Amino acid sequence: MSIETRLLRLLMKNGRMSYTDIARELDCSRAYARDVVRKLEEDGVIEQFTVILNPDKLGKRISAFLDVQVTPARLEDTAQELAATPEVISLYIMSDMKSLHIHTLTDSTADLDRFLSRHLLGRDWITSLDCKLLMSRLKHRRGGPRL
Repeated sequence: MSIETRLLRLLMKNGRMSYTDIARELDCSRAYARDVVRKLEEDGVIEQFTVILNPDKLGKRISAFLDVQVTPARLEDTAQELAATPEVISLYIMSDMKSLHIHTLTDSTADLDRFLSRHLLGRDWITSLDCKLLMSRLKHRRGGPRL
């Protein structure tokens, strides 16, 4: 396994890991660990360092997954509008170029209903909407994709 892959695995577990600790784990110098991280950033492999929040601790108890069909001419505009809302935590344009897959977090079902009413319901370019609420979380992608 390459040093880059090993380094990325360390950072996926703890994005705040110091260069000293990375160097110790990888058995290399601190300067080399720093240079590898910077190179991965410059190459776009590491897009950003971020924090993973626990939605329950923030009062975001309603996790909904939406599959939305949009007329193709309005797909990009609709995706941009939805991506700008605080309720949407992830949004994907699917390969059929008319579907959006969306994950929302809200405080209550009433807040989810307001979001749906404000942004999706009653719009003639939304041709289909399927909404499912999360019941329990068994496995999730903390830290992004696995290497």
